Amino acid sequence: MILVIEDDDFQRTILIDFLKKKYEVYGAGSGEEFFDLLNNKVPDIVLLDWRLPGIQGDEVLEKIKKEYPYIEVIVITAFGDIEQAVKAMKIGAFHYITKPIDLNELEIIIEKAIEHQKLKKENELLKEFVREKLPETPVIFESGAMRKVLSLAQKVAPTDATVLITGESGTGKELIAEVIHRLSPRADKPLVKVNIAAIPETLIESELFGHEKGAFTGADKRRIGRFESADKGTLFLDEIGELPLNTQVKLLRFLQDRVIERLGSNIPISLDVRIIAATNRNLESLVKEGKFREDLFYRLNVINIHIPPLRERREDIYPLAKYFLKHFSRKHGKEIKDFTKEALDFLMSYNFPGNVRELQNLIERACVLSEGEYITLKDLTLTLEREERTESYLDEKLENFERQLIIDALEKTGWVQKKAAEILGLSERALRYRMEKLGIKRQKK
Repeated sequence: MILVIEDDDFQRTILIDFLKKKYEVYGAGSGEEFFDLLNNKVPDIVLLDWRLPGIQGDEVLEKIKKEYPYIEVIVITAFGDIEQAVKAMKIGAFHYITKPIDLNELEIIIEKAIEHQKLKKENELLKEFVREKLPETPVIFESGAMRKVLSLAQKVAPTDATVLITGESGTGKELIAEVIHRLSPRADKPLVKVNIAAIPETLIESELFGHEKGAFTGADKRRIGRFESADKGTLFLDEIGELPLNTQVKLLRFLQDRVIERLGSNIPISLDVRIIAATNRNLESLVKEGKFREDLFYRLNVINIHIPPLRERREDIYPLAKYFLKHFSRKHGKEIKDFTKEALDFLMSYNFPGNVRELQNLIERACVLSEGEYITLKDLTLTLEREERTESYLDEKLENFERQLIIDALEKTGWVQKKAAEILGLSERALRYRMEKLGIKRQKK
């Protein structure tokens, strides 16, 4: 239903006659009349003339957005009165259109408003569902992009399908894995999380598949691996792109046959484990480079859930910032109400290379630094400047130092990576990774 608020009877009649061919339409000649009508008719869309007798358009808009947030408001303003239109958009208007009104343009804007309203309702229904099912797991979003991510997670959760979650560092891949597990029939069973990159290459097989007593030097007793710990539940393999090729074979076998063997044993153990993997690397590129098995990639990529970076879903920045502000204010014993306009403008324009994790850290440090009831631009930029100045300086010094150590070891061993890795106390895999990251290549003579 559409409600037209226009004090000019002729203009109001034209708009109603045009729109009633397609929609249910009512009219009001003032803000007061509109609020009287709300007692019986709550519209989906309001066409609001900005200049009204009595209650002005800005007051009407503010009251609508406060009491009926799902009503989409399209403001009608005089030609050239763009400043008022901008004000309306800041208050919460969906769009504005200038007089004389192009009826075809108006119809297009109304269709977009209806679609936007539908998405907002779907978002709220999804949020209510997640809040009900996962009361202790904060899932904060407003964007259509994250609605799609969570909708897909909701759809795949009841199944046993293997899921590959992709996205930049700090986007929330582990959170989505937790959502999938907790919405699944396995919710009362273990969710076992493993960060592949954090485990030394020599220990990965034992960590994942376990070992028997005497399987290798130092194996003085049987050890149950992460796969067995996750039996009947879910195993989350983070940073899957760092899995060594020889271990990839064993993971592939499990995905095909649902069995593992502990190190030092040839007895197959059947397990019921759902696999969710995550990576911030491009696995298809790693396949082309021979660093990741193509057959394993296809086994993992049954359902792909890609989480966009925060800079591509800016609608999520403020609700996330508000959530973190409330959390860290309570944690640090502060009473901080909100952000100043300048601080919020900065947050909305910043690119967040570290995504949600960076936003979280930024808000916590700003809370600690803040001395007032509002986070100011200074609180945020002081935090960033200090972080960037300190981290960039230290990073540069550490990288230079590390680069020289690796080059010295390689030169001592005639660039034999295996021997250089032994000198440095690294695995060959770790040394290759560091060489690639630091751009170390043997110069041709």
